Order: sequence, then structure tokens, then C-alpha cells
Amino acid sequence: MKQLTKGTLLFEHKHEPLISKQEFALRLINNGVIGLSVLVAAWLIGIIGYRLTEGMPWIDATLNASMILGGMGPVDPLHTTSAKLFASFYAIFSGVVFLAVFGILAAPVYHRIMHRFHLEEEKGGA
Repeated sequence: MKQLTKGTLLFEHKHEPLISKQEFALRLINNGVIGLSVLVAAWLIGIIGYRLTEGMPWIDATLNASMILGGMGPVDPLHTTSAKLFASFYAIFSGVVFLAVFGILAAPVYHRIMHRFHLEEEKGGA
């Protein structure tokens, strides 16, 4: 099995030492960039979807996509069946994106806490 090196997206093994604060900060930044990329991609899907299904101007499509993605709901009433269907699926998709981005951002923190707990447990002889 290939040995992972520091700097990869994967986390260190439970028997490896805890990474430094600087490496942890870089890991947080890396996951932040990934999370932001997922949000931007989801936002663009919404903007283009509203533009194509309802024929909204770019600024209105951007506003509606932002409000749905942020969990607030649409601003403009939708008139076409395709736009209503798109908005329904986009709302569900946005909820999944929210959970995924939360997981991406929380994973390094959760891993560090669990890793530290495991190392302390090993030192204590448990």
C-alpha cells in the first residue's frame, strides 16, 4: 500500500503524530477552497437554471439562486412549469450542498479532535 505524504488531501493515520498548527491551518484553507468551489458551482447551476427555465435577467437569476442556496427561498414568483420544477429540485439540491460543504469544512477539525483523543488514549495505556 502506498504511503501517504503530508500535504495530500487525506488525513494522517491514527498512529502517526499530530500535524503541526501550520499544516493544520493549510488543511483548513485547502478544505475552505474546496467548500467554496462547491458553493460557487452550485450557485452557477442555480443562476443558469433560472435563466433558462424562467428567462430571468442575469441579476434576477443570481438573486433567486442566492436566496435558494442560502435557505431563504425564491424572491420572484415563477410562472412556467419548468421553472417551478427546477426550483423544487434546486432547493433540495441546495440542502444537500449545504450538508456537504459543512462536512468538508468540519472534517479537519473533527479529525484533529479525534486524532488527539486517540493519541492521548495510547499514551495513557488504555
